Amino acid sequence: MRLARMGSMVLLALVITEFQAFPQEKPSTKTIKAVRFGKLWDAQGKVWTNAIVIVDGGKIRSVSTDASAIPAGSETVDLSKYTGLPGLIDAHTHMTFYTDETPGVPLLKQMVNPVPAVEVFLARKGAMRTLEAGVTTVRDLGADQYMDIAMRDLINRGEMVGPRMFVCGYGLYITATPFRKEGTPPAGGIADGVPEVLRAVRQQIAAGADVIKMYGSTGTDDDVTGFETYTFEEMKAAVDMAHQFGKKIAIHSYGPEGARDAVRAGTDSLEHATDMDDATIREMAKRGTYYVPTIDHNRYYIDNGDKIGYAPGYKERLQAFIPRNLETARKAFKASVKFAMGSDAIYTMFGENTRELGWFVKAGMTPEQALKTATVNGATLLGKENELGAVAPGYVADLVAVEGDPLSDINVVLNNVKWVMKDGVVVVDHRQHAGTNH
Repeated sequence: MRLARMGSMVLLALVITEFQAFPQEKPSTKTIKAVRFGKLWDAQGKVWTNAIVIVDGGKIRSVSTDASAIPAGSETVDLSKYTGLPGLIDAHTHMTFYTDETPGVPLLKQMVNPVPAVEVFLARKGAMRTLEAGVTTVRDLGADQYMDIAMRDLINRGEMVGPRMFVCGYGLYITATPFRKEGTPPAGGIADGVPEVLRAVRQQIAAGADVIKMYGSTGTDDDVTGFETYTFEEMKAAVDMAHQFGKKIAIHSYGPEGARDAVRAGTDSLEHATDMDDATIREMAKRGTYYVPTIDHNRYYIDNGDKIGYAPGYKERLQAFIPRNLETARKAFKASVKFAMGSDAIYTMFGENTRELGWFVKAGMTPEQALKTATVNGATLLGKENELGAVAPGYVADLVAVEGDPLSDINVVLNNVKWVMKDGVVVVDHRQHAGTNH
């Protein structure tokens, strides 16, 4: 007993030593911060010069240029060398599908039979890289074993540092495996026919999903086929059930047929869709359907396909698909379809989330219009237009500082993020001689 007790004391001492080895942040008595920007784009139609944003806890109290409005005793953060933006929103990610570049091990192979606890723990790296890109909120559209719900909740509880997550649990998809006599239970999310679709939607909501995801066509990774998989009736059933529970729905379709039926069924957002006909695009504009084209993720696959482990021929397929994807986005923009920025980040793509904005500019948007897809539009798609996506009184204190003028050069947002605040807490600071003035 004595030896056991001594062993326990030694273990306790080791735990205490290990805990003390990490610097513990001292609680600040100053809950009010005055953040000063040289310029500030507030996403509400105004560019402020010498802006002062008063942050009280996790919310924005005021925006002004009046230094006398700074409350006595508040903490001042001097970002006068930078341009301020709202925290950005990535409307299409897969945060739990994070992989490291282990030499000699294809990324696809690393994702086989994942252990949930390990995957969620590793995903913290991608979460941090996402914040470093200035993205403070994501919509996560598909995970295994409800790892996305676990990750969302850990972040919300302050146990993990990462962007605010709105998650879907399992995406709905049709049976795509052969019959097995052993009776292996079906994978999560499989649903064939209207009754099963209704059940699967209810299951995701019961698990705690914020949004519903449905795979309306083939197409993923190096597969750029777009064969429609769900019928209009099945899509309509999913849409109606999601809306009945107050949830929005995103429908994936690489091809035009699935896109057409998804829009007719009333989807809130359409993911990827390429080669859409003019009638579908007009219907999207009429209904206010959001388009999340995810053009850049195929660029990422081309750059990294060998590391991922794709079969030969993938580059040619993807290189042929990207111009069609871009041209569809160009047509949709001309037709006044609403866009939201979505990266479809997966594997090692986290941190490159905002490269999609560069494609939006190529599709005809001004830098400011592109930025709106990642702020006000993303917030509206989430149903959080009065909380996220703008720098204004009452909004969540998500702020980003970039070096340069993002309204004249979108690459400033892609490459020059220097500082990020989420919920009133500084989570990224890459300034030279970073410091806080008090």
